[in-house]
Amino acid sequence: MASGGGGDDDDRQQVVLITGCSQGGIGHAMARAFAARDCRVVATSRSISSMADLDGDPRFHLQELDVLSEGSVKQVVGDVIDKFGKIDVLVNNAGVQCVGPLAEVPLSALQRTFDTNVYGSLRMIQAAVPHMATRKKGKVANVGSVAALTNGPWAGSYTSSKAALHSMTDTLRLELKPLGIDVINIAPGAIKSNIGNSAVSSYNKMPEWKLYKPFEAVIRDRAHFSQGIKATPSEEFAKEAVSAILRKNPPAWFTYGQYSTISCVAYHLPIFIRDFIMRKAMKC
Repeated sequence: MASGGGGDDDDRQQVVLITGCSQGGIGHAMARAFAARDCRVVATSRSISSMADLDGDPRFHLQELDVLSEGSVKQVVGDVIDKFGKIDVLVNNAGVQCVGPLAEVPLSALQRTFDTNVYGSLRMIQAAVPHMATRKKGKVANVGSVAALTNGPWAGSYTSSKAALHSMTDTLRLELKPLGIDVINIAPGAIKSNIGNSAVSSYNKMPEWKLYKPFEAVIRDRAHFSQGIKATPSEEFAKEAVSAILRKNPPAWFTYGQYSTISCVAYHLPIFIRDFIMRKAMKC
């Protein structure tokens, strides 16, 4: 069944499928961290060229994958199962940032954010879970964000999509347990990655704000808020996250990185205090 399989060592070696592995991102760092733990890593992104530094390394199997396309998702999942005979771990990391006030963000941008961050993950899950269920084993790790715990201004499209993913992950953890599948909610803090650059790039395509013209500078600053000098290195985050995922009994939630602790604390504060802190931090 698996052209890449064969011996007992191959059977013991875990096959990990990761979405959103472009160089400079969390997925890329996690791919390297899984490989360092002797896993076979299927690294995917919309373009093979964005993972060029992994090409030629036998630890990685590179695939082009668009999580917005059901056909692309089914083809890649099918190809991986044909090649390796199994998928032990699915990491849904592909995601996009979207910065702008909700009252003026184009609905098309909001829809693309949810289509990628929420439905993209669910497309992957619906394609991979039937295979995992036949083996009565598997792990699904969904990469959310601690930003979804505080829901500050200017990035509501992104934080609400991640909050939806968190909620969906909590439900999946209960629904997939009887099938032998563990589900882990990964909530990164501020991790050094290329998300700031991509957020600025997408922000530059936004229309000129009307109601929020006076806030334009602080809204633009929100695009790279997570990329300050104290942001946690992606390699450090990836090593800790991969270690948690590979545990025999992985945690239901895993959070790590700058702002992760304070975000969890803020989540439990009275709303009026949380709002006060957010207004000060985001200048609104």
